[in-house]
Amino acid sequence: MKLSKKGEYALRSLINLGIAVEVKRSLVQVSELADSEQLPIKFLEQIMQALKEAGFVSSVRGKFGGYRLAKPAREITIGQVVRLIDGPLAPIGCVSQSAYEKCTCPDEAHCGLRMLMLDVRNAIAGILDRYTLADVVEVTLRKLRRDDVPLPFSAEADAAASPARLTARHARKLAHRAGKARLDETDGVLHQLLGEYSI
Repeated sequence: MKLSKKGEYALRSLINLGIAVEVKRSLVQVSELADSEQLPIKFLEQIMQALKEAGFVSSVRGKFGGYRLAKPAREITIGQVVRLIDGPLAPIGCVSQSAYEKCTCPDEAHCGLRMLMLDVRNAIAGILDRYTLADVVEVTLRKLRRDDVPLPFSAEADAAASPARLTARHARKLAHRAGKARLDETDGVLHQLLGEYSI
């Protein structure tokens, strides 16, 4: 399973809408979502429509309209969103629970590759279905506060009249300067929520 750009943008937008809830912002315009994450607005509009049709977000039309979560972030699992946007989590069709496809193997019951890919699917599904949007929002807010970055869509970010988040290019430069261009296991959501863990 590889998360598509569409899946990535959907999750990043939902995380931002979850943050907006936490900073008491009722609506976020699609242009603000696109600007905050440097996403193409037309593509994001299509993604938001799919999220709306699935009941993850709702919208208000008009000049002061925008999007908001349609249900609490704790009721939205990451797995639900990934399946909506990118389809089944299984790396091969013969281990998919929702979109099973017979493979070319003559003996599925004894296929070592199928058994291995079943474990891969179970691990991916286990993580994506275990964690909710609220979990990811909590970790994101914790790290933003730790690094003293203005919270996106908050009153202090609006008052500063500057981007609520570091631009992607600026964040990469800062990370590179700090010698942390790559992530390690302590940067993940699981580690942030659980500390030491094993899959």
